[in-house]
Amino acid sequence: MLKKEYQIIGSFLKEPWKMHSFKEIKNLSGKKSESYVYDTLKMFVKEGVLIEKKAGNVILYSLNASKMKAQTYAGFVAEYSGWKGKHIPYPDIQRIFSGTPLAFYTLLVTGSYAKGAQRKDSDLDMAMICEDSSDPKRVLAELRHGCEMNIPKIHLYVFRRSEFLSMLLDRKANYGKEACKSNIVLAGGQEYYRMLGEAISHGFNG
Repeated sequence: MLKKEYQIIGSFLKEPWKMHSFKEIKNLSGKKSESYVYDTLKMFVKEGVLIEKKAGNVILYSLNASKMKAQTYAGFVAEYSGWKGKHIPYPDIQRIFSGTPLAFYTLLVTGSYAKGAQRKDSDLDMAMICEDSSDPKRVLAELRHGCEMNIPKIHLYVFRRSEFLSMLLDRKANYGKEACKSNIVLAGGQEYYRMLGEAISHGFNG
């Protein structure tokens, strides 16, 4: 995927449940060429990555989050972007989470670091979403020492996939919803957007 194209996809990642107009996408992507944005949107619609819908005189676009190709693209772009922030302590994260007992998981930075609003004394909030067959307590026990001894201290939350999905579908405010609205994806991006696609299909809209 070309750099300019990933920036178009990036316009949908923060709120994948939301529809955007052409003008909004152009502004979010930072692209100056209207023809490029238009052609790229049409290409992604044709490929089934985006959905196109007419609302009055306006054409709206949204991520086709129920489709595997859209989930793959979104996950790739989110992870690619996630490892480019200058304020995230990547060496610490790689050192601690390289020892995880899980073969596969989604890893998110949340809280103040995800918003770019951290202070010198801020903890680094992170969420790990694992398969339902995993034991969150065991995973947390394996990683707790490294997280607590790190500077900044890492405040880690570990959830089974079904638990996180239930939080998204709950009507009440909770950590899962907050994490979904503001996060940096470091691993398991495709599975993260697959889970969001399932939540959106059941009515989740942020």
